[in-house]
Amino acid sequence: MRAIWTGAIGFGLVNIPVKLFSATQGSELDLDMLDNKDHANIQFKRVNSRTGKEVAWQNIVRGFKINNRYVVLTEEDFEKASPEKTQMIEIAEFVNEQEVDSIYYETPYYLQPEKSGTKAYSLLRDALKKTGKAGLGSFVLRNRESLVIIKPVNNVLLLNKIRFAEEIRDTGEIRIVTEKAKPGEMQMAVKLIGHLTHKFDIHRYKDTYSAKLMKLIKAKAKGKEMTRPTLHIVHSRTRDLMAQLKASIGSTKRKVS
Repeated sequence: MRAIWTGAIGFGLVNIPVKLFSATQGSELDLDMLDNKDHANIQFKRVNSRTGKEVAWQNIVRGFKINNRYVVLTEEDFEKASPEKTQMIEIAEFVNEQEVDSIYYETPYYLQPEKSGTKAYSLLRDALKKTGKAGLGSFVLRNRESLVIIKPVNNVLLLNKIRFAEEIRDTGEIRIVTEKAKPGEMQMAVKLIGHLTHKFDIHRYKDTYSAKLMKLIKAKAKGKEMTRPTLHIVHSRTRDLMAQLKASIGSTKRKVS
């Protein structure tokens, strides 16, 4: 793996030199875009909207439009906006991880200590394990300030970018007509949830779509055609909610046996 950021964790007056690595990788297939006529690769070019000519990367700058005029920003401008945070993950406070709703979570990264920071890194990791807390702080990645949660996972510190409050839309925008369930229906729903409750194990779930797509690609390469799978939709024989719940519990019992 290649580090995508190098800096330090600010833990009180302790600085822990670290490298940041992506904790995830895509499972989808890398498909190319082709021209349907001759299967030639499609290329995307950066074109000047006035001249129509292609613009090289080194000649591209970023700007923000104010009063119908662009204010162009340089790399130095981005650094001036937050000079003290560009190379520092500053832990501002410690929180109970359970208090951070999943809607805030965005992207996970692994933190690896530099040789000079292994002891302090281990101390922070083990202290978080002992207290059950997570570090809440911020840092700048790719010229954008990010809010982060730092917690131990196995023997590694995991940094998870989280969204700011203003990035979350109000649930009031979603129209929902509330219809209260009957006590018996609620009892059966809780019972069904109990039947389907298991210890979380992510390894039981696989990206079957990519595997099936690759199988289809290999078959087509050999001149074979795969038949389209039939979508099986199980319709309930009744619209009565209680009857549907009872039938669901019965089907889960049969699966277990």
